[in-house]
Amino acid sequence: MKSATKKLTTEIAETLSGKIAAVSAGSKKIKKSIEKAAAKLAKKVAKFEKETEKKKAKEAKNAEKKLKSKDKDKKESKKEKAAKVAALVAAASSKAAVAAPAKPAPIKASPVKSAASRGASRPAAKPAGVAEQTVVETPAQ
Repeated sequence: MKSATKKLTTEIAETLSGKIAAVSAGSKKIKKSIEKAAAKLAKKVAKFEKETEKKKAKEAKNAEKKLKSKDKDKKESKKEKAAKVAALVAAASSKAAVAAPAKPAPIKASPVKSAASRGASRPAAKPAGVAEQTVVETPAQ
């Protein structure tokens, strides 16, 4: 019995050691694959950070350009306004004084309606802008 027990014990020990070796080998493979995935992920994160840094730098540069162009526009517009005012003052002082125009007579225009809204019994409307002339007879003396 002792030999059978020893044989069985040896067999169990070999099986267990084989299983342990397989598990440890598997865990080494798993560990390597995890390390590879982590390395890939680290590369992608680094690339993303570089891209975002570039975008931020580009946006800051564009904002700076806009501020500079606005400042230039303001300076130029002030110069242009001063030049325009000077030109207007020179033009106004060189011209002779002009009399104010007389008040124009208001023109009364009658609204034009369609024949359907007027009714058929009325005479045709005169075109807009034509003033009616009234004849006033004076009594003879």
